[in-house]
Amino acid sequence: MSIRLLAAVAAVSAVVLAGCGSESGDTNTPTATAGTSGAQVEIGNTINYGSFGTTADIDCADGKSLNIGGSNNTLTVKGTCANVNIGGADNKITFERIDKELNVVGLNNTVTYTDGDPKINDTGRDNRINKP
Repeated sequence: MSIRLLAAVAAVSAVVLAGCGSESGDTNTPTATAGTSGAQVEIGNTINYGSFGTTADIDCADGKSLNIGGSNNTLTVKGTCANVNIGGADNKITFERIDKELNVVGLNNTVTYTDGDPKINDTGRDNRINKP
């Protein structure tokens, strides 16, 4: 695993420690994967994803929460996310559904979600958040 990928995982994991609940009933057994499409660590019902310059699909299943860190990614998120936290810059992220809360703290991110009515907190800069 590259140093940049490890740094992304560490950054995303730090967001988890800040707290992000979910609605899914999955187990609390942590799982981790790393590869050419980024690193993903699942702790409890929260998925933590970090990468630089990748295109990937992520599955929130039915109510998991998602933390995203990294830059220049194109991500497609399937399923229903309970809560979403996005850091980093220049990401293009498309969601099927966000239910509760969307927090964007990065720069120049484009976030699109098709369904849901989340509370939106955009404390970053030059982010575009769209619901078509």
